Amino acid sequence: MWQRLLNRLLPQDCQLCGKPDAGDLLCTACLADLPRLPAGHCPLCALPAPAGAVCGGCLRHPPHFDATHASLVYAFPVDQLVQAFKYGHQLALAGLFARLMRNEPAIDADVMIPLPLSQQRLRERGFNQAVEIARPLARANGIALDLQATARVADTAAQAGLPWKERRANIRHAFECRMDLSDKSVVVVDDVMTSGATLDEFARILKLHGATRVTNWVLARTLKHEP
Repeated sequence: MWQRLLNRLLPQDCQLCGKPDAGDLLCTACLADLPRLPAGHCPLCALPAPAGAVCGGCLRHPPHFDATHASLVYAFPVDQLVQAFKYGHQLALAGLFARLMRNEPAIDADVMIPLPLSQQRLRERGFNQAVEIARPLARANGIALDLQATARVADTAAQAGLPWKERRANIRHAFECRMDLSDKSVVVVDDVMTSGATLDEFARILKLHGATRVTNWVLARTLKHEP
């Protein structure tokens, strides 16, 4: 209700095509054209899989997380929106992303934890994009949001461009958990899942501290990656 009222009081142009008076940062046409994740995808990693079965990669190397929910494919123009959010400081997009993510089936969990950034990256960017998306998601779903449970203790090299094996080695021991998660179901929020190596390492740490189930909840999934 408040969002609709603000849209009437403060009309704005579409973030993608510039059409005036876009209702929710995007006009109806651009919103409809966003690339949606195919229905037939692996329930563990969200990559396309026949009949929505567990994919071969997850069968060969089961991840530490138990499920991944994504709404969009990380391709044009979603990549432009994410870049504007993270590097252009267009924080209003966090609310739009959360609303797009809520189109997924309801996720039940004991606690929601945004994927943490290193202190250096946090200083450079000024905010953690996962935290900004998680705030409205937690409120809308009635899940407790914990911003202190975990930390990224290593400022690793950027994952982009690294082969899968190097990504796993690069992110190893980059996180720490500061609370007992025994018998808790955890939902981890991030903006984009690329290879899944970072989220897999994070899930490993959470389960070492007692988490019984870890579900990734991301806005977008990259569909092509090196196995």
